[in-house]
Amino acid sequence: MMKSSDSSEEFGKHADSVHQVREDSEYVRLVINERRTETEMLQPEAEARKSLLWWVKALLFCVVVTISILLLLKWGVPFVFEKVLIPIMQWEATAFGRPVLAIVLVASLALFPVFLIPSGPSMWLAGMIFGYGLGFVIIMVGTTIGMVLPYLIGLLFRERIHQWLNRWPQKAEMLRLAGEGSWFHQFRVVAIFRVSPFPYTIFNYAIVVTSMRFWPYLWGSIAGMVPEAFIYIYSGRLIRTLANVQYGNYHMTTVEIVYNIISFIIAIITTVAFTVYAKRALNELEMADTNGEVSVGNHGSFEMEKLPLERPKHMGLSYMSSAEK
Repeated sequence: MMKSSDSSEEFGKHADSVHQVREDSEYVRLVINERRTETEMLQPEAEARKSLLWWVKALLFCVVVTISILLLLKWGVPFVFEKVLIPIMQWEATAFGRPVLAIVLVASLALFPVFLIPSGPSMWLAGMIFGYGLGFVIIMVGTTIGMVLPYLIGLLFRERIHQWLNRWPQKAEMLRLAGEGSWFHQFRVVAIFRVSPFPYTIFNYAIVVTSMRFWPYLWGSIAGMVPEAFIYIYSGRLIRTLANVQYGNYHMTTVEIVYNIISFIIAIITTVAFTVYAKRALNELEMADTNGEVSVGNHGSFEMEKLPLERPKHMGLSYMSSAEK
């Protein structure tokens, strides 16, 4: 009798425990479902808030840009015309002959990148003074020299540049990406870098710590500079035309006004398109895994040790395979 009573008590306890477990499981399930329901209800609200915040930021940005443009047109443009452009045009007409001025512009385009000085004003002057033909030649000759000189100087300070890049590992990873792969890959990536927002004056020096060979660097740089050269020449010619209209005796016809407006819109669209394409192309290259041709790595953090520190063994400026490893 005692055994049967003990067994019945144990059975009762077991049944109670099973029932309690079921109740707990049911409670947990209900709580989880309630939380899921709350989360599902909150997600649309959160997305709506993000969307509203994005539109508010976009509206504020448009307002700020519009006000800035109006202020620039009201006070900035006349000031630049009166204090900068008109004196430059008068100086250009009286101080030097065109051959001497062309040499001065080539020298400025060649030396400014060495000292990390933007060469945009010199490109504008080349477009304003010499137009599309000779202006393009001046820009390409000067910028080509201005890309070669920092490269050669950077070879003498590779270790210091390598230490400097330790502060920006993400930028260093993008530079390493440019130095990997075949000749055509290096050429393409350098050309993309030239049309991207990446500061090319720093790029000229920093690229020497990668496995980038000289000739794809040179030809990729030239190819990437062609669109920028035409944009600078066009903007320079447009600025000179506006200066002549406002302060000279020149009057544009209706056809010329329409042509300049359409050309200006096309120039803006082209600039934005090149920038967007360059950003997307760099992101795709960064994320790509081409099984040997390009190795970007998915470690989450870039190892600076992957950047080679050995200098080229000859002045042909092409890196040996031993320097790449």
